[in-house]
Amino acid sequence: MILRIDNLHPATLIVCLIPLLWLSVDIAFDNLGANPIQALHIRLGDWSLRFLWLTLAITPIQTITKWRGMANYRQMLGLYAFFYASLHLLSYLVVDHALMWRIIGIDIIESSYIWFGLLAYIIVFCLALTSPKSAKKHMGRNWKKLHRLIYISAIAAIIHYYWQLKGNLAEPLFYLVILVLLLGFRILVWLKNRQLSKMMIPKGKKALELGEEQVVISSASVQDKFKTK
Repeated sequence: MILRIDNLHPATLIVCLIPLLWLSVDIAFDNLGANPIQALHIRLGDWSLRFLWLTLAITPIQTITKWRGMANYRQMLGLYAFFYASLHLLSYLVVDHALMWRIIGIDIIESSYIWFGLLAYIIVFCLALTSPKSAKKHMGRNWKKLHRLIYISAIAAIIHYYWQLKGNLAEPLFYLVILVLLLGFRILVWLKNRQLSKMMIPKGKKALELGEEQVVISSASVQDKFKTK
């Protein structure tokens, strides 16, 4: 049975904004704890990571549940991952460092975890920039190659997250386990499809060659029959 879920876009848009609304309320009522700037920075990064993981989860969910019409949700969740990642970056530049570029430059040079964060953000930025259908049509096969970099972005993001927390393993390990499961699912599907393709009847050029061989064999057998007569 194939299910379709095409009518949840408005609700999904609103639900994805709830974390930002929740954060805004905490800012307004001074509920960010003893270090509000760090709390703001981490919470925006957390939600960027969660939306990136949800984006990666769409394909396995669609494969397992047979739900159709989920491609647009993948695009939407990916854009929200970019949205929260951009807020995460802005909080670092504006709130944390007040756009003091010299200090920011020194911090980037001295903090290796920022390199992985920048790598993850640059990839997500490129994916968001090329998410419209017009970009997909214009790029052709290169579009799919580019969007496969989301896996590199996810790995870079989890390294950035772990190093930023300075050795706190609990939450990074949780996200790492989810990432391994999501990537493992894709590897299993790829291996299964590869085995099925090997078992299929040859197509294209091989099928044509096989057909020509059968024609030659048939004509040879007919000639042998005439000779025997």
